[in-house]
Amino acid sequence: MVADNRFDVEKDKSSAAEFPQSAHQIGVAFLREITDHWFQAAFVLTTGVNSVFVLGYSGTVMVPLGWIGGVVGLALAAAASLYANMLVAKLHDYRGKRHIRYRDLAGEIYGEKAYLITWILQYVNLFMINIGFLIMGGASLKACYFLLFPEDHTMKLPYFTGMAGFVCILFAISTPNLSSLRAWLGCSTILSLIYIIVASVLAAQDAIKLPPRDYSIQGTTTEKIFEIIGASSSLLFAFNTGMVPEIQATLREPCVENMLKALYFQFTVGSIPMFTVTFIGYWAYGSSAPSYLLSSVSGPVWVKAFANIAAFLQSIISLHIFASPAYEYMDTKFRVSGGVFELKSLSFRTAARGGYLAISSLVAALLPFLGDFQSLTGALSTFPLTFILANHMYLMAKKEEMSSSQQIWHKLNVVFFSLMSVAATVAAVRLITGDSSKFSVFADL
Repeated sequence: MVADNRFDVEKDKSSAAEFPQSAHQIGVAFLREITDHWFQAAFVLTTGVNSVFVLGYSGTVMVPLGWIGGVVGLALAAAASLYANMLVAKLHDYRGKRHIRYRDLAGEIYGEKAYLITWILQYVNLFMINIGFLIMGGASLKACYFLLFPEDHTMKLPYFTGMAGFVCILFAISTPNLSSLRAWLGCSTILSLIYIIVASVLAAQDAIKLPPRDYSIQGTTTEKIFEIIGASSSLLFAFNTGMVPEIQATLREPCVENMLKALYFQFTVGSIPMFTVTFIGYWAYGSSAPSYLLSSVSGPVWVKAFANIAAFLQSIISLHIFASPAYEYMDTKFRVSGGVFELKSLSFRTAARGGYLAISSLVAALLPFLGDFQSLTGALSTFPLTFILANHMYLMAKKEEMSSSQQIWHKLNVVFFSLMSVAATVAAVRLITGDSSKFSVFADL
């Protein structure tokens, strides 16, 4: 939710960096003010946590960690993520003005170099998340197609990934900004409930009928260690958007209190569906749980096809949420604004967003290794952006108000998550190297 130009006030003398005005003017044409309810932000956050990725957590999180590690890990990841996101939310009106972008906030605290570094980290994070949505969207389409046409084996995953990318381009062209998703957020919630309920019910039925499962963690000691480290990245990836200031930007005042309400909703009621389908999937299939749960469940063909279509459509909406900072940057950079059907705006969105998503689709088709992708995303961007930077920014901004013990606490968080980021990067690279030797580019997984 990128805010309108009212929040891009003149740079005051205490500001560390000068930020460009946003081309996304939200709410100005009708209400002349920002009126987004905290519940809308809560639905944006909940859409992220219950996206189509939840269909893979049984395999990518629970299998490497087992019952105890998986349950405890998810609980700790939720607590750590809530805390880190709260720190960022509380800095939204730092120095008396609202910071509508993550990089703006970093630039205000550290200066122009931090502005650029933060934008690079956020871009990497969101770009890789978008690739994941394209992979999952393609997998959903492929699963649906083979359910309806089991005899046909000519269509491969890269084809379906390209189809998913094309539909995402159409949606991006017709939806100018994040705040305009209002009606689509309701659709996203319904779609999420469809595939989560179907996957949970069918997996539970399989769990009752199947013989006892093996829940042990597979592999050698070294393999287990690296997989546990990689799974920790996926744990944190599950709860974080990496764009709290952008979502907070159009909330009505008091913006901090309203964003905190949205975060409380995300990490309580909003996370229940994700926990449910993750645990049921692992209960049903144990160490054989797949990276896409709907590919393993038994049940009526039409029900599974319906759930896969819901997963595909929801991935399109979710991708738009996570791609919106890149869209806002391009619109602002080239000073393009306007309505959905205004010729200049429409032609620019077609070229810029179409090109961005075409490149994303190509990368997704080239390297469709979902578990590795989640681990690398968490290692390279989620750890630094959501945990290291959040704690350090809060320390720098509120240092004068903190006790010595509070300062030590935030410094320890910075050190701990820095070490975790390095370890997770090594583990993710190891996984990718191993999978690269097993699969060729444009693999049909």
